[in-house]
Amino acid sequence: MEIFLVSILVFFVAILTFFSGFGLGTILSPIFMIFFPVDLAIALTGVVHLFNNIFKLFLVGKNADKFVLFRFGIPAIIFAFVGAFTLINIINLSPIFSYELNGKFFFISPIKFIIAILLITFVMMDLISHFRKLQFEKNNLILGGILSGFFGGLSGHQGALRSIFLIKSGLTKEAFIGTSVVIAVFIDFTRLTIYASHFTKIDFNFNITMIVCAIISGICGSYFGNKLLKKITLKFIQVFVSAMLIVISLLLGFGII
Repeated sequence: MEIFLVSILVFFVAILTFFSGFGLGTILSPIFMIFFPVDLAIALTGVVHLFNNIFKLFLVGKNADKFVLFRFGIPAIIFAFVGAFTLINIINLSPIFSYELNGKFFFISPIKFIIAILLITFVMMDLISHFRKLQFEKNNLILGGILSGFFGGLSGHQGALRSIFLIKSGLTKEAFIGTSVVIAVFIDFTRLTIYASHFTKIDFNFNITMIVCAIISGICGSYFGNKLLKKITLKFIQVFVSAMLIVISLLLGFGII
């Protein structure tokens, strides 16, 4: 039942990205956190995100700009390792705070608190027009790769930062999309190699089935969303999704989920 529910959620989340303006990882990771521990949720989101981007890679990867891939992609790969190692090392740290509410004890762990802050930050970056208009010049590509790679490795949130730094890199629309997809694949593959050891601690057969179903659902959602819908952002859906993500982030930050 859980596998079926997750698959349905992934399918509709993939379609929802065409209306909300948010990337697949931004919406999917907090939803996975309702069902799974934070580290597993980030890893599962990374797997679905990787295969979704591999699907896109065959469609648009040939348009990627090699110069930008070198300047942006290499720092991104290096710091994706750093971000992923940071995630691994803070998973088992002791709770930083605990409290009692209606007879129940809640514990706020460092990993949940950090991810909650990052989720709210990146949601606000997508929502507030000032941040969506923020752009950096082409000579900041290395810095962009460092930031996008690190936060991609730490929480999976890389798209917003990548766009901010690539938008003024002089790329055509086709090259921009192709380059973004190739870099996303690099970062996802890099961080998943670090996350991989943690899958051995869980019911592997169950998760393989769920991962395969989620990957297929995500690709199907992206395919039908791309075929049936235009890439538009409906403001009320964006606000609704933002509110939902912020609520989940607060519940996560306060140790409720």
